Amino acid sequence: MFLWGAATASYQIEGAVAEDGRGPSIWDTFSHEPGRVADGHTGDVACDHYHRWPEDVALLAGLGVDSYRFSIAWPRVQPTGTGPANPAGLDFYDRLTDALLAEGVVPAATLFHWDLPQPLQDAGGWLSRDTAHRFADYTALVADRLADRIPMWITLNEPFVHMAYGYATGVHAPGLALLTGALPAAHHQLLGHGLATAALRAHGARQVLITNNCTPVRPASADPADLAAAEAYDILHNRLFNDPVLLGSYPDLSAYGPALDCVRDGDLDLISAPLDGLGVNYYNPTRIAAPAPGDVLPFTDVPITGYPLTAFGWPVVPDGLHELLTGLAARYGDALPPVYVTENGCSQPDEAGPGGAVDDAGRIAYLDGHIAAMERAMADGVDVRGYYVWSLLDNFEWAEGYHQRFGLVHVDFATGRRTPKASYHWLRERLAARRESLRASGSPAPASP
Repeated sequence: MFLWGAATASYQIEGAVAEDGRGPSIWDTFSHEPGRVADGHTGDVACDHYHRWPEDVALLAGLGVDSYRFSIAWPRVQPTGTGPANPAGLDFYDRLTDALLAEGVVPAATLFHWDLPQPLQDAGGWLSRDTAHRFADYTALVADRLADRIPMWITLNEPFVHMAYGYATGVHAPGLALLTGALPAAHHQLLGHGLATAALRAHGARQVLITNNCTPVRPASADPADLAAAEAYDILHNRLFNDPVLLGSYPDLSAYGPALDCVRDGDLDLISAPLDGLGVNYYNPTRIAAPAPGDVLPFTDVPITGYPLTAFGWPVVPDGLHELLTGLAARYGDALPPVYVTENGCSQPDEAGPGGAVDDAGRIAYLDGHIAAMERAMADGVDVRGYYVWSLLDNFEWAEGYHQRFGLVHVDFATGRRTPKASYHWLRERLAARRESLRASGSPAPASP
């Protein structure tokens, strides 16, 4: 069974940051620090999904997706990151889950999409081993309430990005610039994944995944120095987070200094517990050259030219998704579980035109090209089970604030008004045609995984 879906994340859409017992997250703190987010934007209101969720469920139902990937806000469920659950927080996700199921939309819940409770950050955040154990406790609270109805669980979203931007370079919360000193945050996130996987299994979760941001890495030239730099970057971005989960071992990290000294006996057994799928987020390939003299890191990121760019300045390379999926299958072989493309999408300078319509033809071309690339990978034998568009709604785009629009649905951030874009209607028609084709062939409709 293949799932077509759309995705969002809690801090990016929910708002209501101080309502019903929710505690502060690192993104609440970070976004209120001057100079951290473009134009001082915060997620205080965002899309106001916390109050307007019935409208958003109706948009999903109207779109005709099989599944909705959303994230659960840890500080809404467990305001300080420790202790008992906040009943009002769980009640919110309980209502959302039941509403999705009533519409025939499969809920796919991500447990951590970067909004760590601030008190845990004050105690060290993901640099502390204790945070992994607190994550398992939180997971158990959520699973105890919702695992009977949510069939698909994702432990972490993009641990590479959270480590690299939040702990190594400081452009995301919590705003630390430790460079290679951020590596313990990689291991502790992965340990948290392993402990959370055990907690989910203990509560009867049917499917458990992790979602990694992956990129095909292309050397800038055939020069041996560029090839070595590209290999070092591939290890950091891709293999550091895929190898321990799928193979039970870390790749060679010697290019980044001394070996991780925070790994303890038994950690990799937890991290590599069998999964039901690997979530893959893809946006673009990465081109890497040798570092310049004096650089701290063993690589330099250089532009990919010859392709159109999104509003974010990212190159639009649909074939990169085919390259990524077939590359994962070649690298991991039988160790690779079924793959779900859990995010794929683009930012565009979308504005409502006359009559309120939003014509995002560039997004339609982007999605069409990437879906075709994914389907070529499937024809080449890669076991892909789902595709989720990022994102259902325009939202708070982290350090970019509200300046980057990824949604199938336009949001007027002054009023909260939702307007489906041309891409929403295009995808709805494509999914409706798929359902009609399934009916004509006698194939069963999608069911819960």
